[in-house]
Amino acid sequence: MRLNKLLVELEDRIVSRHRSGERYQKMSAALKVPKNTVAAIILNWKKFGNTNTLPRSVRQAKLSNRGRKALVREVTKNPMVTLTELKSSSVEMGEPSRRTTISAALHQSGLYGRVVRRKPLLSKRHMIARLEFAKRYLKDSQTMRNKILWSDETTIELFGLNVKLQVWRKPCTIPTAKHGGGSIMLW
Repeated sequence: MRLNKLLVELEDRIVSRHRSGERYQKMSAALKVPKNTVAAIILNWKKFGNTNTLPRSVRQAKLSNRGRKALVREVTKNPMVTLTELKSSSVEMGEPSRRTTISAALHQSGLYGRVVRRKPLLSKRHMIARLEFAKRYLKDSQTMRNKILWSDETTIELFGLNVKLQVWRKPCTIPTAKHGGGSIMLW
């Protein structure tokens, strides 16, 4: 197999020398081309009648354009949909596909699996209150902070499990609570 395309004139010279009866080794030394390349050019000329690189056959896509667009539409509507759910929806559309095929189709459309960026669930009032609290206790000593009782507290998650969520697009955020981790304190 040739790694780089030789000039058309050089290929024509190799074919004309072969027609005149010159041996491969002599041609390769005279033209400073590897012997395997000379043999490949002559084989190509014998097989197809010319030295041009022929177009290669392309494998047919498993998903049609219509199916790929339907998957992209579904992902843009609900970016947290999983590949398993997309696989079942592709079966419903009449184009059963593997998870890897669906993933490749989404990648081709510019959609990649990303971990959701977390964003604090704060209103303007929360931001002002946090700033005032920080300013109020800025000058207090460490002994004052040590007086606070921290021993018998427990947390209950308000916003579901604290796990990394996956989505199918780049710019995506979910609200997170930065005032205690989204939990209620019970004593």
